[in-house]
Amino acid sequence: MQSVIIKEQIGPSLKAILDQNAYSKVGVLVDTNTENLCLPAIKNTLPDFEVLRVEAGEKFKTLDTCQRIWEQLTHKGFDRHAVLIVLGGGVLGDMGGFCASTFKRGIDFILIPTTLLSQVDASVGGKLGIDFMGFKNHIGLFREPTATLISTVFLATLPERELRSGYAEVIKHSLISDEAKWKALSKKPLKGQDWNDLIDFSFQFKSGVAETDPFEGGIRKILNFGHTIGHAVESCCLKTDSPLFHGEAIAIGMVAEAHISFQKGLLGEASLKEIGNYIIEIFGKENLPKTTSILEWATQDKKNKGNRNLMALLDGVGHAVWDVEVNENEIRSSLDYYRSL
Repeated sequence: MQSVIIKEQIGPSLKAILDQNAYSKVGVLVDTNTENLCLPAIKNTLPDFEVLRVEAGEKFKTLDTCQRIWEQLTHKGFDRHAVLIVLGGGVLGDMGGFCASTFKRGIDFILIPTTLLSQVDASVGGKLGIDFMGFKNHIGLFREPTATLISTVFLATLPERELRSGYAEVIKHSLISDEAKWKALSKKPLKGQDWNDLIDFSFQFKSGVAETDPFEGGIRKILNFGHTIGHAVESCCLKTDSPLFHGEAIAIGMVAEAHISFQKGLLGEASLKEIGNYIIEIFGKENLPKTTSILEWATQDKKNKGNRNLMALLDGVGHAVWDVEVNENEIRSSLDYYRSL
């Protein structure tokens, strides 16, 4: 079982973990953002360490970047008794954990998520991977880090757009699990949220689901609400001049999949409007790619089985169901609904 620590100052806890394990070598994986903005917050508590560097951004979440990470680990003399500290957001956490888990058949890694998205979602549950041929998280595996250390100090380094992107997953967690939490947060604007409370809520909820269903055989699939259409929209936009942040795409996906829930008779019209209005209030409206393009990407979703499109949908606010078969017309209608708002 991994150690999870949520506190303002994580340096002493990190030092204790490293001292306890007596690693042969310590590496810190950073990107061009976290090296300047986040590494100073922990470097004075570390023993001698090596810095491994990659470019920041989803477009670098590829095998080519993994190769550069593995090369750096090799050239710097890391063995199977070393540890890699991954200091970054969801992209770096997914990719850094994947590289650590496959280097010499697996070395320990510690996650220090620095974005709201990674603190409430990407760092929880042991999913690791990279994008491949344009498909989100197409290559990967399940493996828990040795420890995850979360501090709200890093949120001060984020631009508002990055913070808003992470908030999408908090919205999702409330919609699929806790109607009272949804009612409370949907009454407040982004800047009025209590991040300590919401990070603790989201982390505890998702980690509980992941422990119950570590390999996504059942209930863990509810975490995919908003993600079939959201990932398809994100993938469509990834190589354009205006790529969407992950949470921005998931926000679109939640509105669309809430509408599919409505079409299926699972969600009332009043709740559908409430969800759509609040998400548009927080995220604004995006110009969607062509429906045919979104459908093409959606058919490649990992949750599908054979030729069946399977989604997690809302069964009222605060509850979700999974493996619901959805047809092409329902997806088209949901995208039309988003465009109409």
